[in-house]
Amino acid sequence: MIISIVNHKGGTGKTTTVVNLGVAFGALGKKVLLIDLDPQGNLSYSLDIPSDSVGISEVFTGEKNIQESIIQKEGIDIIPSNMFLADIELSLQSAEDRTNVLKKILDPIANEYDYVLIDCPPSRSLLIINALVVSDAAISTVLLDVLSIQGLNHIYRTIAEVKSAFNSKLNFIGIVAVNADIRKKISKEVIDFITDNFDIPIFNTYIRSNVKITEAPSHGESVLGYAPTSNGAKDYLALAKELINVKA
Repeated sequence: MIISIVNHKGGTGKTTTVVNLGVAFGALGKKVLLIDLDPQGNLSYSLDIPSDSVGISEVFTGEKNIQESIIQKEGIDIIPSNMFLADIELSLQSAEDRTNVLKKILDPIANEYDYVLIDCPPSRSLLIINALVVSDAAISTVLLDVLSIQGLNHIYRTIAEVKSAFNSKLNFIGIVAVNADIRKKISKEVIDFITDNFDIPIFNTYIRSNVKITEAPSHGESVLGYAPTSNGAKDYLALAKELINVKA
């Protein structure tokens, strides 16, 4: 299954979820590929991948094939990003069949993996359109605050438009609440609002506030590698188990 992790708003735990959910899938015996499709390269940085590594940019340009861009860490495969990805975004504007470039890149290897997780940029761009076109499913991460609802509105529309125009198999399969404290009144109010206003399920597993999740990237590891007994590691493992039972 190819899953895009999306939110037009930054700072919602999107990259953190891609890293830790991917490693959790791997810990459960699944073969996993992570793709850093964000020019900021936060996923690559979080796993201490050198900035001069071959990445998805060189695959887009045809300088390297996709197998040459894969790095292995913590039992999973990763295609990193680098500083040139922002230039790729510009070049896609004039590319032929510009919404299907990533699909053509991934087609030769996608079936080798149980899960391909794409970390998308926090913007409406041709990179995110390419990601959604190749995906079977989309997941959005949200903080349980009022501003996250605005970001959810935007990405909901983008997914609906891509599904209608380019990829009829695409399904918005769920919302992951991150940095969550459901004891707070605002958290419950946001959950109720989403439930009442969007026909998208919220996953039963909430990612609780946990300092180990925040610390892990500074050590170049997932939270499962850095603090395997922490609540953060337990929550992402629980989320992976929940997702294994979800069909796109």
